[in-house]
Amino acid sequence: MIQLFRSSTVWVVDYRYEGRPRRWFKAYPAEADARELARAELADLYARQAEIVAVRPATDEEERQYLHGDEPRNVLCPTGRSARTTP
Repeated sequence: MIQLFRSSTVWVVDYRYEGRPRRWFKAYPAEADARELARAELADLYARQAEIVAVRPATDEEERQYLHGDEPRNVLCPTGRSARTTP
Protein backbone atom coordinates (compact mmCIF):
# COMPACT_ATOMS: atom_id res chain seq x y z
CA MET A 1 0.00 0.00 0.00
CA ILE A 2 2.80 2.44 0.73
CA GLN A 3 4.10 1.82 -2.81
CA LEU A 4 0.77 3.00 -4.23
CA PHE A 5 0.82 6.16 -2.11
CA ARG A 6 4.35 7.06 -3.15
CA SER A 7 3.30 6.88 -6.77
CA SER A 8 0.54 9.38 -6.06
CA THR A 9 0.17 13.04 -5.20
CA VAL A 10 -2.12 14.52 -2.55
CA TRP A 11 -4.37 17.23 -3.99
CA VAL A 12 -6.64 19.79 -2.37
CA VAL A 13 -9.96 20.04 -4.19
CA ASP A 14 -12.00 23.13 -3.32
CA TYR A 15 -15.55 23.02 -4.64
CA ARG A 16 -19.03 24.35 -3.98
CA TYR A 17 -21.94 22.08 -3.17
CA GLU A 18 -25.25 23.86 -3.52
CA GLY A 19 -23.35 27.15 -3.22
CA ARG A 20 -21.53 26.22 0.01
CA PRO A 21 -17.72 25.84 0.04
CA ARG A 22 -16.36 22.34 0.59
CA ARG A 23 -12.86 20.81 0.51
CA TRP A 24 -11.51 17.35 -0.26
CA PHE A 25 -8.04 15.97 0.23
CA LYS A 26 -7.54 13.34 -2.47
CA ALA A 27 -4.59 11.18 -3.49
CA TYR A 28 -4.45 10.62 -7.25
CA PRO A 29 -1.83 8.81 -9.34
CA ALA A 30 1.10 11.13 -10.04
CA GLU A 31 0.57 11.17 -13.80
CA ALA A 32 -3.23 11.64 -13.62
CA ASP A 33 -5.18 14.79 -14.47
CA ALA A 34 -6.35 15.60 -10.93
CA ARG A 35 -8.81 18.30 -12.04
CA GLU A 36 -10.56 15.91 -14.44
CA LEU A 37 -10.69 13.07 -11.89
CA ALA A 38 -12.13 15.40 -9.24
CA ARG A 39 -14.68 16.76 -11.73
CA ALA A 40 -15.79 13.22 -12.62
CA GLU A 41 -16.11 12.20 -8.95
CA LEU A 42 -18.14 15.30 -8.11
CA ALA A 43 -20.39 14.70 -11.12
CA ASP A 44 -20.97 11.08 -9.99
CA LEU A 45 -21.78 12.13 -6.44
CA TYR A 46 -23.65 15.39 -6.90
CA ALA A 47 -24.47 15.76 -10.61
CA ARG A 48 -24.86 19.49 -11.28
CA GLN A 49 -25.10 20.55 -7.64
CA ALA A 50 -21.30 20.79 -7.28
CA GLU A 51 -18.77 22.96 -9.09
CA ILE A 52 -14.99 22.91 -8.83
CA VAL A 53 -13.39 26.12 -7.58
CA ALA A 54 -9.72 25.06 -7.47
CA VAL A 55 -7.52 21.96 -7.60
CA ARG A 56 -3.95 22.27 -6.35
CA PRO A 57 -1.21 20.09 -4.86
CA ALA A 58 -1.35 19.92 -1.08
CA THR A 59 1.28 21.75 0.93
CA ASP A 60 3.63 19.68 3.08
CA GLU A 61 1.56 20.53 6.18
CA GLU A 62 -1.74 19.62 4.47
CA GLU A 63 -0.24 16.34 3.27
CA ARG A 64 0.95 15.53 6.79
CA GLN A 65 -2.54 16.22 8.15
CA TYR A 66 -4.07 14.03 5.42
CA LEU A 67 -1.70 11.14 6.17
CA HIS A 68 -2.40 11.34 9.91
CA GLY A 69 -6.15 11.76 9.47
CA ASP A 70 -6.07 15.21 11.08
CA GLU A 71 -7.52 17.22 8.20
CA PRO A 72 -10.73 19.14 8.85
CA ARG A 73 -13.87 17.15 8.10
CA ASN A 74 -17.03 18.40 6.42
CA VAL A 75 -20.30 17.67 8.18
CA LEU A 76 -21.69 16.61 4.80
CA CYS A 77 -19.23 13.86 3.95
CA PRO A 78 -19.56 12.03 0.63
CA THR A 79 -18.95 8.71 2.42
CA GLY A 80 -21.98 9.21 4.65
CA ARG A 81 -19.98 9.35 7.89
CA SER A 82 -20.61 12.13 10.33
CA ALA A 83 -17.95 14.62 11.37
CA ARG A 84 -15.44 13.52 13.97
CA THR A 85 -15.66 15.08 17.39
CA THR A 86 -12.62 16.53 19.07
CA PRO A 87 -11.83 15.08 22.52
